[in-house]
Amino acid sequence: MMTAEALVLRPKKIRRVAWACAVGLVVVFTVVGLLLGNTPTGVIFRTSDQIAMILLGFLLAGGVLLLTRPRVTADASGVDVRNVVTSHHFDWNDVLSVSFPDGAAWARLELPDDEYISLMAVQAVDREYAVSSVRALRELHKAARN
Repeated sequence: MMTAEALVLRPKKIRRVAWACAVGLVVVFTVVGLLLGNTPTGVIFRTSDQIAMILLGFLLAGGVLLLTRPRVTADASGVDVRNVVTSHHFDWNDVLSVSFPDGAAWARLELPDDEYISLMAVQAVDREYAVSSVRALRELHKAARN
């Protein structure tokens, strides 16, 4: 989890689940695509339809694998937050606190003016890893603010 200079956090459980789902999608869509040519319904499927079905499986798998993208990289100067689609950098002076509200799916950085940014890399389903991650982020935050 921690290197010599930077703390790098990535979700644990969702990565395994997403990879399993992605592989499952590719397998299912490939099998369905290959079996499309042999239907007793009278519908005629061409090779292009079969290829399209297989490609659809790969596209859906790619979408599921976006859930593996979140990462938080923090050091003494600040924190980089990469969620599924967006990326942000914050200096520790701009962060009020690191919190994990009750019932929340992931931790967050509390910012001025009642704003916050979710840390999708620190997820509640990761339990102890999430707790140690929030503690490590709080230590970095505290050290940078002093």
